[in-house]
Amino acid sequence: MRVLAIGDVHGCLGQLDDLLAWVNPTRADDLVMLGDYVDRGPDSRGVINRLIELKQSRPVVCLRGNHEIMMLAARYGGRDDRKQWLGVGGTQALGSYGPATGVSGTFDDIPGGHWEFLENELVPYHETEHFIFVHAGVTYSDKVDEQPDNVLYWEFLGEHMMHYSGKTVICGHSSQRSGLPKVIPGAVCIDTCAYSGGWLTCLDALTGRYWQVDALGRKREGWIDYEDE
Repeated sequence: MRVLAIGDVHGCLGQLDDLLAWVNPTRADDLVMLGDYVDRGPDSRGVINRLIELKQSRPVVCLRGNHEIMMLAARYGGRDDRKQWLGVGGTQALGSYGPATGVSGTFDDIPGGHWEFLENELVPYHETEHFIFVHAGVTYSDKVDEQPDNVLYWEFLGEHMMHYSGKTVICGHSSQRSGLPKVIPGAVCIDTCAYSGGWLTCLDALTGRYWQVDALGRKREGWIDYEDE
């Protein structure tokens, strides 16, 4: 059994498919997606389709990311919400729903099943015996089910991120321009910039082994050292 976490996909369906084919999660593995499935990359629609298919075929935990929050706010909120979302990758996301190549989509072009997924199929965190999986971060002193939203979805990585439980936090959200997972005391961040020439990362939290693919189809793997925490 492996405990697998995949970092921020951001519309990069090709990398997601390559990574899943390489790592080949089985039903015996725990699989956790860390959020930010949409925006910036070329195929948000395809990514959501793939995640819906995955959830129908095997157990998978899909966390909510701040980009999913912004996409929903753009749909239901006002002009400022829409402008904010479009400015951080929503333009690319809507483009993936266009009726033809080079023609952008609208909210009406987004299938109802995708809105259902975004609104009702995502969870704020996932906790196991040894790990806490979140999109962005946790506070030290709050119980996991009492974490404030601004920390769960928006807080950027600092010099440490410890939880009083002693469990290791596995997160995304804080872009690692180096393309490598970031290990700090108490936490590991695996947002390695899939959408901008970087890598999409899958981490086996139990062993520290990770697999990475990029948009050119290149693959690499390595190990994080929890002793560096």
